[in-house]
Amino acid sequence: MWPRGRATPTTDRGVGDLEHLERRLTTRLGRAIGDFGLIGAGDRILVGVSGGKDSWTLLHLLRLIRRRAPVAFDLVALNVDQGFPGFRADLVEEYLAREGYRHEMRDARVNLTVKEKIAPGDTFCSLCARLRRGALYRYAAELGCNKIALGHHADDFIETLLLNLLFNGQIKAMPARLRASNGRQTVIRPLVYVWEDEIVEYTRARGFPVVCCACPGCHDPTLQRHRVKQLLRELERVHPGIKRSLLGALARVDLGSLPIPNRRSRAAGALLPLLATALAAGPRVGA
Repeated sequence: MWPRGRATPTTDRGVGDLEHLERRLTTRLGRAIGDFGLIGAGDRILVGVSGGKDSWTLLHLLRLIRRRAPVAFDLVALNVDQGFPGFRADLVEEYLAREGYRHEMRDARVNLTVKEKIAPGDTFCSLCARLRRGALYRYAAELGCNKIALGHHADDFIETLLLNLLFNGQIKAMPARLRASNGRQTVIRPLVYVWEDEIVEYTRARGFPVVCCACPGCHDPTLQRHRVKQLLRELERVHPGIKRSLLGALARVDLGSLPIPNRRSRAAGALLPLLATALAAGPRVGA
């Protein structure tokens, strides 16, 4: 059984609030690991640390849960400098060293490659993401890591669902676990049950050194993902709980009620949990 949090009495209100939040997050992390089989005995996990709040939270929670996990596994933090001017890799490395994390600092010419290949008027995001992913696979292989942990949280899952629905005409999100197309690594997303506002709160409480990736499109309000994020924020304000409902929908897909031509017969009401399909061979990265 993966650890689901542990109560620790305290008389300090601030410390008590932090420990309560930390127990809640480790509980969610443990549930995700158990639900999707994300970590096994002997795994060597490469944790992608960008310097942002999500990756810091993931790294810290994985180290916490590792101390009392039912299986032994190793963690290696990796920061990949993408070459965007202004990125403070030194602050990331300083924190990793001070906190005693096993870590690696590597470079990738993402910035130069994107500038060479991007068409005028297009955004950096899609190509940039593919290049980053390729760098992670390459360095994971070099460091002997069989799994790559990424900091995508619950909001990312439902934002991706809406982006695909609205702009790509697909009912598609992202799996909590999937086999890489190179067949050597498995990508895991242990924060699938953790919400972004909880990560923001935890980052502030823990004082993580948040460093912007310095990508030109990072804070561009015209990007589709930013617009979807704003839409969800407004919907949640008017209808509290709507984000939780959307996340739940990923685990309750009634294929029998969808007008899918030339499909295999499936009775109406038969549910296909999209998040759980990650346990099977499922979709491959790059497919």
